[in-house]
Amino acid sequence: MHQNIYDMGLEQTPANYEALTPLSYLKRAAFVYPEYTAQIHHGNRITWKETYQRAVRLASALNKAGIKKGDTVAFMSPNIPALFEAHFGVPMSGAVLNAMNTRLDAEAIAFILQHAEAKVVFVDREFSEVISRAVKMLQNKPRLIDIDDPYFEGGELIGDTNYEDFIATGDDDFAWEMPANEWDAITLNYTSGTTGNPKGVVYHHRGAYLNSQSNVISWDMGHHPVYLWTLPMFHCNGWCFPWTIALACGVSVSLRHVRVDDIYHSIKEYGVNHFCGAPIVLNMLNNADDEMKAGINHEVKVMTAGAAPPASVIEGMEGMGFKVTHVYGLTETYGPCVVCEWHGEWDALPLKERAKLKSRQGVRAPMQEGLMIADPDTLEPVPMDGVTMGEIFIRGNLVMKGYLKNPNTTDESFSGGWFHSGDLAVWHPDGYIEIKDRSKDIIISGGENISSIEVEDVLYRHPKIMEAAVVAKPDEKWGETPCAFVAVRPGQELTEEEVIQFCRDNMARFKAPKNVIFGDLPKTSTGKIQKFMLRDRAKEL
Repeated sequence: MHQNIYDMGLEQTPANYEALTPLSYLKRAAFVYPEYTAQIHHGNRITWKETYQRAVRLASALNKAGIKKGDTVAFMSPNIPALFEAHFGVPMSGAVLNAMNTRLDAEAIAFILQHAEAKVVFVDREFSEVISRAVKMLQNKPRLIDIDDPYFEGGELIGDTNYEDFIATGDDDFAWEMPANEWDAITLNYTSGTTGNPKGVVYHHRGAYLNSQSNVISWDMGHHPVYLWTLPMFHCNGWCFPWTIALACGVSVSLRHVRVDDIYHSIKEYGVNHFCGAPIVLNMLNNADDEMKAGINHEVKVMTAGAAPPASVIEGMEGMGFKVTHVYGLTETYGPCVVCEWHGEWDALPLKERAKLKSRQGVRAPMQEGLMIADPDTLEPVPMDGVTMGEIFIRGNLVMKGYLKNPNTTDESFSGGWFHSGDLAVWHPDGYIEIKDRSKDIIISGGENISSIEVEDVLYRHPKIMEAAVVAKPDEKWGETPCAFVAVRPGQELTEEEVIQFCRDNMARFKAPKNVIFGDLPKTSTGKIQKFMLRDRAKEL
């Protein structure tokens, strides 16, 4: 029997192998740039050395409090230093971090705390009331520790101590350990749960380590980026950006609430040059007063995802001088795993054409292995013709470990050796994918498939429309027809007839909405429009 000479006596040892973990990024940042600013919170600056010490003390305090490997530690917090530090300190203790969605109701929170078997919940005063109600529903009540942010007024203190006093009980010289296995869980994130109970998505150290690198490479972040937290840190662990910022030795700029004036102020005051946000955030920035937009004299890179951004929104941001990178991913893929990689020759195209190219989801990110558009039943790849629709399938290191306590759903989502996204897209001849809809959002009218995203893209081009969503409305003759829900820009007026005619003038007439409803659009906790609610309303028309 032939023996591979490269296996003879060449073993993994502590000298040549260590489990991949993003915790190593913090350790390095504190060693190389100890006095550099790591965090800014209301002008207060915390260095990388201090951030490391605070994370170590948090890990030590958790272990002293009885937290063991594999225990769940939950945080109900806005994007402030405590939650940033938790992304390091909690896994340093061996525990798993569950950064909770701050927009959930008490029932959903109670379900998550019970399902995750959370031992401790750190709760910011802003959310003490909803956490109090959630905990009352539980038999096994977790320990509550307050996050008492001095820059926030209101809310009750409901814990037996506060974050600062708690980490003060930890030891500076605590000998925390790297994970023995990079497959160990590092964090737990729950899907939005717009229908049924949310699912617990488990991340491992390896995926978090690699996606942090993928972010730096795909966004060309360089050294010491200044990053503003417009994206919730509870959402896919802020797309892995707490660890990304440590890797790039950058600056984490806190932001409690996503408000246009605060965003523009931070960009100017702290030199913010990177931020992420759903298209709805970009739309808010586009619609701000010109006075607020003035005075930005440096390049600002924007990463957007969450729903396919209309080309007009990208066009507006680029027109202001912001450089937009479009990415795609899911909670199950650590956030972004697909990027609309840019080609230099596209720079010569007119702005409108560049925006259209940039509105495509793109190609696999640097650390993502497999991406294809295929038939959802046979897993046969569809032709790269930009027309044939199929489901997006993903595989590789940027796919979750699985769903917590949910083996059947995990097996279903991984069947055939690929992760099934549930998103429908086409594959262009250049290999770039473009989402056309969630499988449940496609409108089938008279046997023809109508992409709700395509109709929305046209609606967003109307100068008086601020937000738009399109869903299927049951129809006796056609089976389904498109129904548009529209939020008009302040001070503007529009009629249903004007909107329908605008769509007919700019796309195939059969795709134009038959009904238009005006008013505010309901949104999920991560800023996505809740189409299931709009579908219910459309059925009642």
